[in-house]
Amino acid sequence: MIRLKLGPLADDRPVKLAVELPAAVHRDLVAYAAALAAETGGQPAAPEKLVAPMLARFMETDRGFRRHRARTD
Repeated sequence: MIRLKLGPLADDRPVKLAVELPAAVHRDLVAYAAALAAETGGQPAAPEKLVAPMLARFMETDRGFRRHRARTD
């Protein structure tokens, strides 16, 4: 089985943010939620619950962004 980059979702106090996504991205989020549930043995998360952990993971692994943050912090 393929290991997904996203692990279990943290239960964190959210900040509300409204975004519009293309239908194809929403379908992919639903499919990702199903794959994550199959991998972790849980129930599929709502697609909107995946966005924040995915963005966080993306920013953690973006070397250019990390270098930029290191220079500005």
